[in-house]
Amino acid sequence: MAKTILIVEDNELNMKLINDVLQAADYATVCARTGEEALEKFEDQRPDLVLMDIRLPGISGLEVVAQIRATDSLKLTPVIAVTAYAMNGDESEIRAAGCDGFIEKPFSVETLLAALAKFLT
Repeated sequence: MAKTILIVEDNELNMKLINDVLQAADYATVCARTGEEALEKFEDQRPDLVLMDIRLPGISGLEVVAQIRATDSLKLTPVIAVTAYAMNGDESEIRAAGCDGFIEKPFSVETLLAALAKFLT
């Protein structure tokens, strides 16, 4: 059975690109464009992994991760942060918020698939 990935991304073009790449690699996908929508879909779908954009309208990706980590039945789901705003100290802040991995935009298809494989073995 295909692993399900929740893609949380507010940029339409990025969402389509990531979604198309994952579906071509035989992953099932669920998409959310806001932090609030991500929390709803996370609870409903129980994905195997979350790709979380950090800068979102409304609640941030890091706030979403904190809420996921606070829920006992969901807190072990791997979350990979995806952001274009990587600066010194950002990765440590992202990991401190509860993310298991970090991908900087722009990224290659190989980088994305390797990150997923690391957590979905």
